[in-house]
Amino acid sequence: MNDTFYFDFISPYAYVGWHVAQSLAKKHGRQLEPVPVLFAALLNHHGTKGPAEVPAKRLYVFKDATRSAAAHALPRLTPPPSHPFSPLLALRIVSMLDDSAERARAISALFAATWAGKGGVEAAAEVERVLSAEGFDGASLVGAAGSDEAKARLRKQTEAAIAQGVFGVPTLVVDGEIFWGVDSLVHAEQRMLGFDAVDGVDLSRWADLPSSASRR
Repeated sequence: MNDTFYFDFISPYAYVGWHVAQSLAKKHGRQLEPVPVLFAALLNHHGTKGPAEVPAKRLYVFKDATRSAAAHALPRLTPPPSHPFSPLLALRIVSMLDDSAERARAISALFAATWAGKGGVEAAAEVERVLSAEGFDGASLVGAAGSDEAKARLRKQTEAAIAQGVFGVPTLVVDGEIFWGVDSLVHAEQRMLGFDAVDGVDLSRWADLPSSASRR
């Protein structure tokens, strides 16, 4: 079975989720397709703000993501040089890697560079260095990221995610069902095992439930 993992390097939860999703796929004999998307475009489409844009959430999110990383035995979370930052270069590069093993290796390296204290992925020189250290032709990949094809791929992937109902990262799609956030991955595993608490529930009742109050 194939599962789709939507992510953006800008999210510390996506960093944690990437490692958890890989473990789940391996554990249950499933194929994981990682798809980079631009988180900012998701936010713009749905009219929402990122956690780092809400002052009361900013520090909390970093603490919570640090706890999540520790709970999954990942290296201590280290913030990138700036946040929010532009992840476009890194996202476009991994979008161009068609070989699944190479794409996964590049994603892991770029996530580590972002959230495990290895220099960040906003500057072209840093991205080139990280990829070259993993055995890629870093200079060529950085150069290719500026092509129209690379830009179009990321844009189409993001548009396709929005059309599927994706509104945030990380999002894991299992058998057509969306699971958003690291905490939801425990439910995604239940789905992989053939059990989902919403099976048999009349979801139309919730979808069509009228509102009796509005926020001004």
